[in-house]
Amino acid sequence: MKEELLLTLVIAAVWAALAAVYALVPSLGMPGYVRVWGGGAVLFLGLAGVLAGVQVAAGKRVRKS
Repeated sequence: MKEELLLTLVIAAVWAALAAVYALVPSLGMPGYVRVWGGGAVLFLGLAGVLAGVQVAAGKRVRKS
């Protein structure tokens, strides 16, 4: 489960970096794509939060046993 969380965080970072590039490089001229890539980054960060919560819950269940 730790690898999935790490991979999801890396994907979120890549999407956030692409959103920043589209927002900050005027020669690309793609302001609409900032929302797309930024939304994807938020989506993957949310998924990482869910995975972290599941990992914490699974750890608590193992300790109680």
